[in-house]
Amino acid sequence: MVMVCVAIGALWGLIDSFGPAPLGRDLEMSKTVLDRNGRLLRSYVTSQGRWRLPATKEQVDPSFFDVLLAYEDKRFWQHHGVDPLAFGRAALQFITHGHIVSGGSTITMQVARLLEPRRERSLYVKLREAVRAIQLERVLSKDEILDLYLTLAPYGGNLEGIRAASLSYFGKEPRRLTLGEAALLVALPQSPELRRPDRFHQAAKNARDRVLDRMARHGMFDAAEIERAKIEPVPHVRKKMPMIAPHAADDAMAGAQNTREIRLTIDGGLQKTLEGLALDRARALGPDMSVAIMVVDSASGEVLARVASPDYFDERRAGQVDLTRAVRSPGSALKPFIYGIGFEDGLIHPETLIEDRPLRYGNYAPENFDLTFQGTVTVRRALQQSLNVPAVAVLEEVGPSRLTARLAEAGAALVLPRREAPGLALGLGGVGIRLADLTMLYSGFARGGTVQPLVEQLDAPMLGAKRLLEPVAAWYVANVLQGTPPPESAAGGRIAFKTGTSYGYRDAWAVGFDGKRTIGVWVGRPDGAPDSGLAGRTAAAPILFDAFARGPQPLAPLPSAPAGALLTTTAKLPPPLQRFQPQRIAAASFARPLHIVFPPNGASLELSLSGEAPDPLPVKIAGGMPPLTVMLNGMPLEAKPGARTLFFAPAGPGFVRLTVTDAAGSADSVLVRLQ
Repeated sequence: MVMVCVAIGALWGLIDSFGPAPLGRDLEMSKTVLDRNGRLLRSYVTSQGRWRLPATKEQVDPSFFDVLLAYEDKRFWQHHGVDPLAFGRAALQFITHGHIVSGGSTITMQVARLLEPRRERSLYVKLREAVRAIQLERVLSKDEILDLYLTLAPYGGNLEGIRAASLSYFGKEPRRLTLGEAALLVALPQSPELRRPDRFHQAAKNARDRVLDRMARHGMFDAAEIERAKIEPVPHVRKKMPMIAPHAADDAMAGAQNTREIRLTIDGGLQKTLEGLALDRARALGPDMSVAIMVVDSASGEVLARVASPDYFDERRAGQVDLTRAVRSPGSALKPFIYGIGFEDGLIHPETLIEDRPLRYGNYAPENFDLTFQGTVTVRRALQQSLNVPAVAVLEEVGPSRLTARLAEAGAALVLPRREAPGLALGLGGVGIRLADLTMLYSGFARGGTVQPLVEQLDAPMLGAKRLLEPVAAWYVANVLQGTPPPESAAGGRIAFKTGTSYGYRDAWAVGFDGKRTIGVWVGRPDGAPDSGLAGRTAAAPILFDAFARGPQPLAPLPSAPAGALLTTTAKLPPPLQRFQPQRIAAASFARPLHIVFPPNGASLELSLSGEAPDPLPVKIAGGMPPLTVMLNGMPLEAKPGARTLFFAPAGPGFVRLTVTDAAGSADSVLVRLQ
């Protein structure tokens, strides 16, 4: 009894002499970027060039553990780090043969060896592993020990851990493994370099089959299942590690260098599908052409997909350049915002008649894409057909500087040519914008006039929405764009969209939205060189429609008309809205310009209550050619003929827009806050 106590005391003394066991908590792991559902988008090698992906028991097929423990450590759940039976057998073999025949190592001892790797094999090393295993079992649970094994087990080359091995050899995560795959992953760590399937294919197959034979002897699987596992092919080569949304992953890692794992808002399945679409279309367009695609959840601003180039490794297409953030000319893609402000100001309505005739502004004479003119058309048709002259005419009234300021306030950074102020060419693409920003702006039409700033990381705080247009004006634009003629062989009326082609055929655009998602597409050469015949309608619009069709959800209906929307024909519009007449022409017909005297633009008015509802507020108007039409948030106010002062009943606190137009087509508008 004394000798036993002495032996036990000596053993514990030896254990303590080694110091505390390493627990692997300071190990460098591969940094990983996951999608919104936890799917691996991209991982990065460690500073030593190793693929070491953290893994847990829940991430691995349960059949793997059945095979692993039956083959490596039958009593794993019962022992405390060392299996006395296996260790005694190994010691007896060492005494008998004079060298190590079988290790007798438990899973815990193997983890200890992986945490403190040593090249030599000796009784001392084995004893040290046993001591470390006992120490590990004292501070870690069995599941934690298994997690360390799943993370650190060597699989040949620079592969460590079951996830890196499964991804490299089978092209999938280890959540679902066949029996043959599980047996191979059990066999490889015993001799990872000599059994590498990509170098020693037959040795890998033989090792796998030995594992399967032992499973057959244990009666764990029936003979037929074992035979099916043996005829499963063993991989000859390593597959590439996942490389989905590489640009987004790089951006995320650059902004969080000390973070091991980042989860993005991107949907990995959608992203992979659209990457394939972009590559197919880029190849069809030519060896120098590139494609970029953005998909945004309009309500939340979350980026669901960002295809920044068709092929990250294609040098000819400058694959590593992020074309969703490259500044390019939008062509006609800004026209909806011009008309949107015109709707908001009460200058026009979708059914207002407008002239598409030759017009000159100093030295600037806009022409249509096809070099023809259509005469008198509705604003609806002018936008759907992307006519240039009507858009420039409305832009002159809206003001180029006001347009750029409005888009900048909504969060889009427009880039003007150096030392140039905003001009009328802005409406036809004389400015630079990023695909990401343009897609975000278009999402404002689907949101009823507000823009949600884009977010790409799942845990990023959601920023407050920014104003783009008033709800009625935004709905008018969406309603018009929903009727844009679709590309050939596509169904119309379900997606609201607009195309754009930059000057010189350098950039082709198509941006569209349904009730939930907004998608932007850019096509062109990364170096900005022109490509004859490149146009948004023929190059980008078909990709846009395909992107919507390949989404995981069916198309969602667009929002219904908001309160205040005027649904009527041209003949039934208020007279000033029936025909658009530029201010510069109408101004000559009266001495005093039309002007809202009260309330002034930007004023804050306090509401007073004499009953249950707020008291009416006055509107005072000067100048202009009668009859006058006054509108509150796009809806006409009743007034006596010739009246220059009228009152309106506010619904409550908030912002209201008052607009007045006269018989000559002149207009004035103010935005007032009621509180």
